Amino acid sequence: MRKLIFGLVVLLGLAVLADFGAAAWSEYRVSRALREGGVLESDPAVTIHGFPFLLQARNGHYENVEIVADNVHTDLLGDITVEANLIGAHAEAGELLDGSIRSVPVDLLYGRVMLDATELGQLYGIPDLQVSAPPANKSDGTGGSGGSGPTTAGGVVLTGTVPVGPVEATVSVQADLVLDGDRVHIVASDLYFGPEGRADFSVPDILKPAVLGLFTTTIEPQNLPFGVRPTFVEARGSRIVIEGEARDAVIDLQEVQTPA
Repeated sequence: MRKLIFGLVVLLGLAVLADFGAAAWSEYRVSRALREGGVLESDPAVTIHGFPFLLQARNGHYENVEIVADNVHTDLLGDITVEANLIGAHAEAGELLDGSIRSVPVDLLYGRVMLDATELGQLYGIPDLQVSAPPANKSDGTGGSGGSGPTTAGGVVLTGTVPVGPVEATVSVQADLVLDGDRVHIVASDLYFGPEGRADFSVPDILKPAVLGLFTTTIEPQNLPFGVRPTFVEARGSRIVIEGEARDAVIDLQEVQTPA
């Protein structure tokens, strides 16, 4: 009986190892296909979620394929992070294993671009720019309308050193995130003295419009993964996330990202 149990445990362990091995190889092949076709300087991270992988492969249906590509270069913002989730991806096991996979039908596709303070600071010309999401309580004045399109998600707190009259000072502002077509407007609406801000200077009223203008800008259209159109923008921690989704799409793995 002990030998039987031991044998079953060994077989189960080997099956698990085989499953993880097949998943890892498939992830590698997809990653290589993405890098070869896209404007990517390194292999993106690919994770095929769900267990067992071999059962998904047999059915040709994968619950969630997650793709993360760091340091994707753009002329406007420098290096950014690009992510995608393929929910309900359909592909033959043979295509995954031999690397011949190119087109993938997907039930639901999420694509997003993530911009951190370094990229935004480059856009603003504020090297020490810091980004944080405002409190959930909107009574502090965050959120609302601030541009030519609908505000899709609250606002953001920006802190940085800028000219205030004849001196340089660290200032925090609250700004609205506005999605207008493919563009994202960041519209500074007021000075900010809440917990997320670290302002050490009180701006005179006469200089307030000029200072707010230094924190107001437009992010030109960014290429979301696989040509997804932006539908949502929000601040998540210290990043601004531009996201879109598409249903019943057929994606080309060689077009994860085109030059911005």
